[in-house]
Amino acid sequence: QVQLVESGGGSVQAGGSLRLSCAASEGTFSSAMGWFRQAPGKEREFVAAINWNGGSTYLGDSVKGRFTISRDNAKNTVYLQMNTLRPEDTAVYYCAARAAWELYMTTEESKYDYWGQGTQVTVSS
Repeated sequence: QVQLVESGGGSVQAGGSLRLSCAASEGTFSSAMGWFRQAPGKEREFVAAINWNGGSTYLGDSVKGRFTISRDNAKNTVYLQMNTLRPEDTAVYYCAARAAWELYMTTEESKYDYWGQGTQVTVSS
């Protein structure tokens, strides 16, 4: 069973930084990965994605220039570095993985097969 476990969420003031981590169970880390978020009362939205070897990344418009996605396959971990945080970044952040043979990233939520439990990020003004 594929498992994804997020960590690193918390509360921070506007302008601050957080780094989220997503640890994948062994054998699942050859696929593209992504981060999504869901704010209260809103639908889940795409944040960032990375291909299987980290060679290509893509960020959503609302986080470009502030967030960075990266991965360390030796540690089975993908990261989301979040800088210059804003109150509107407040949400539950979810890590997602595509099936093992899907090497290339996508922004489409429906194309991710595995999801973590989510980690809360709260940004105060």
